[in-house]
Amino acid sequence: MKSPCLSLLQVTDLHILSTAESALLGVKTEHYFHAVLEHAFNLRSDYDAILLTGDLAQSPCVASYERILHKIESYQLPVLCLAGNHDDYPLMQQILNTEQVNCRKQTCVENWQIIMLNSQIIGSESGRLEQTELDFLEACLTEKSDLFTLIAVHHHCLPTDSVWLDTMQIENSQEFLDIVARHPNVRAITNGHIHQEMNKKFADVLVLGTPSTCFQFALNSANFAMDRTPPGYRTLDLYDDGAVTSTVHRLDTPLHELELDVSGY
Repeated sequence: MKSPCLSLLQVTDLHILSTAESALLGVKTEHYFHAVLEHAFNLRSDYDAILLTGDLAQSPCVASYERILHKIESYQLPVLCLAGNHDDYPLMQQILNTEQVNCRKQTCVENWQIIMLNSQIIGSESGRLEQTELDFLEACLTEKSDLFTLIAVHHHCLPTDSVWLDTMQIENSQEFLDIVARHPNVRAITNGHIHQEMNKKFADVLVLGTPSTCFQFALNSANFAMDRTPPGYRTLDLYDDGAVTSTVHRLDTPLHELELDVSGY
């Protein structure tokens, strides 16, 4: 029997290091990436696909991406990957390039299309959608106007209300949102990068931010700040009638080992 919805698992901002046991700000990021996946699949087992929405590696190298690939392939689901500001996108495209795991930019399933947009600016923490990305988005929305659409992008397009984070918002967010506004088939936009939960709306479009699988940024902060909120992930259910339901889930234990007295990473 055909399922009434497409069920997605979004995990983001893994910050995997060059070795599995390495720590970032006191946190063993790979341990928590694995723990988040275990939690997500204990919660439910009916996911249709996984979205990895950027900053997969903190120290991009062949080994870090190969370990991500090995782990994520074990779930035997389609996996769509985005680059974040910390990633090496050409290396990602080389290694995360199997029949199951890839960096494909458009995927059509049932009544939906998923569009993956690259907001990376090489050498910068900020985000921007180049004209080629905007043109691709416009073309997908026009050519598949009969399909409801989820857009995934690493950087955020609406303010988080943390001043320092919002200096890294997509620089040309208005151009992006102008395209979205012209196409009523867009139902939701989801991003990573902000290491916190966000649930907003742009007109009738859900705009979602998803926690990191490792450490989190403090909410409503003027300057760089983190807290001990546990790692998390997001589930999204995309229904045949265009409805979207989404929930953020977290591990049970705060990050007691996180080094808070830092000004960046």
